[in-house]
Amino acid sequence: MEMRNDEEDKELLHSQAHIWNHILHFINSMSLKCAIQLDIPDTVNNHGRPMSLSQLVAALPVNPSKSQCVCRLMRILVHSGFFTREKISKTTGEEEGYLLTPASRLLLKDEPLNVRPLLLAMLDPILTKPWHHVGEWFQNDDTTPFNTAHGRTFWDYGSHEPRFNHFFNDAMASDGQLVTSVVVKDCKGVFEGLNSLVDVGGGTGTVAKAIADAFPELECTVLDLPHVVADLQGSGNLTFIGGDMFQAIPSSDAVLLKSILHDWRDEESVKILKRCKEALPSKGGKVIIIDMKVENEKKGDDDSFETQLFFDMMMMILVMGRERTEKEWAKLFADAGFSDYKITPILGLRSLIEVYP
Repeated sequence: MEMRNDEEDKELLHSQAHIWNHILHFINSMSLKCAIQLDIPDTVNNHGRPMSLSQLVAALPVNPSKSQCVCRLMRILVHSGFFTREKISKTTGEEEGYLLTPASRLLLKDEPLNVRPLLLAMLDPILTKPWHHVGEWFQNDDTTPFNTAHGRTFWDYGSHEPRFNHFFNDAMASDGQLVTSVVVKDCKGVFEGLNSLVDVGGGTGTVAKAIADAFPELECTVLDLPHVVADLQGSGNLTFIGGDMFQAIPSSDAVLLKSILHDWRDEESVKILKRCKEALPSKGGKVIIIDMKVENEKKGDDDSFETQLFFDMMMMILVMGRERTEKEWAKLFADAGFSDYKITPILGLRSLIEVYP
């Protein structure tokens, strides 16, 4: 047996722990999903003060035989930053109680900007199953691991499965609320001088409605596939049109693409951008893109860089898409015939990109 010194043993054990941590990383997200399913954030919030473990157990819809496991679930949720502990009166016999953190406030049912639908969608078995087929996909001819897992593309699946279509649209709507609240508050100049805007792939209209409400003089149109907008009714300066962005986009002063181009390969993205350019007036106009601009290497916040890498992998697994660096964005714009662009990194992990003919 090969002899190792203490430093080699230490490095070996550290490597083992590193691997274990990555093997079990899914436990963080699945524990968070469980917290949503049990309504733990709302239960703690409605208590109005630090909530002891016994109070929490009594308030949750938990089988009595599982009550002793709640503290273990809460321990990992505290570690993950979704709850904090604070000292409470000892009259209850318990010294600490749970409180929300800023992150868990985005999980409350009544929070207008809550991300619960996005969380539940991303962790639904339909979207987690493809990850079990990635190794197989690398060796076959399928377009995506989603196709390998389900026998059809992501988009085809959505058009034939109402439950999937519903929760995916809810997820996109919840994401749109948060981003749009920042855009209409801090990026008003982006919409100055515009009379009309088309939100391409705008789903149920969450983003377009917020823009239409904030700028009542702006005529807003949502373009999405017919099955997405079939039952949606416009009002005031908001209308819905069923169509295909690869075929034609209604004429307008601006075209909005929120989280659209990262769904597609470069070839399809250039086609979409060319259709956008055709929709713009002969002089002026612009395409407004909300998407990520990833860095080639880590700069600053480790968590943000890792999240962007996660999103890039998710696009590959589900829809053949990708997240792009500024150089890759610039090439797309040039290949589609645009002359200039401006990137404003104001939306956290994502940027607001204005592209000019």
